[in-house]
Amino acid sequence: MKRIYLIAGIMVAIAILLFVNSGKDMTTYGSFADATSSTKKIKIVGKLAKDKPMVYDPAKDPNHFSFFIKDTKGEEHKVVLLKAKPQDFEMSEQIVVTGRMKEGVFVATDLLMKCPSKYKDEEIAIKSKQNG
Repeated sequence: MKRIYLIAGIMVAIAILLFVNSGKDMTTYGSFADATSSTKKIKIVGKLAKDKPMVYDPAKDPNHFSFFIKDTKGEEHKVVLLKAKPQDFEMSEQIVVTGRMKEGVFVATDLLMKCPSKYKDEEIAIKSKQNG
């Protein structure tokens, strides 16, 4: 067997493995209502409910952080993040949590935050100078 056929065969096998593995991590965006009716992981976009309590005690359990978010449809639920509390969490404008609903609580394994831009004030000043 020629060396080029062997290399090509290995590359095809690697490509197939990558394609199969990428399909396992496909999560869809939805709401708390979608998460309640689904057994798969789901991503929920929402805003932090700042009037509700946030509980994080790193001495007791550093990988347990609970808080409340309101999804895009206005439904509010408790979220338990199985990781440490992110820095500047309270300043986030938008939160994306990935996980599943369990017994009325959304258990998240991953979290992404959209924080306010540090350039926002500069951007406003530049636009006002251009317009004025």
